[in-house]
Amino acid sequence: MAGTKTFTMIKPDAFADGNSGAIIKMIEEAGFAIKAMKLVRLTAENAGGFYAVHKERPFYGDLVKYMSSGPIIAMILEKENAVEDFRKFIGATNPAEAAEGTVRKLFAKSIEANAIHGSDSDENAAIEGSFFFSELEKH
Repeated sequence: MAGTKTFTMIKPDAFADGNSGAIIKMIEEAGFAIKAMKLVRLTAENAGGFYAVHKERPFYGDLVKYMSSGPIIAMILEKENAVEDFRKFIGATNPAEAAEGTVRKLFAKSIEANAIHGSDSDENAAIEGSFFFSELEKH
């Protein structure tokens, strides 16, 4: 059974470009309820911890540097079938392959600077959400 919550974060590129408001508006108009939200500036250590699963990958160092380069907006979202629906809503990781009208098609600059993160499973949504929010904040 698909869960009702997912985790997302607006990445440093989209925040720096002033696209956060437009992206949040799109999220709400797509039927996702924002259950928790905060503006955060990740340290390299925080970003490294969040992306620890990619530690052995060649892009890890660049990813950590990028994600700690400016503020992000972390959010817990709620909707039926949240993870799958949100992944469709944001579009493919590569904005060149993202469907028209998706967040990444509209706001991403590259595969790395792709405007927004979306959890890829219910399990990861819970893990990623807990990285930024306490249980009390998620309701």
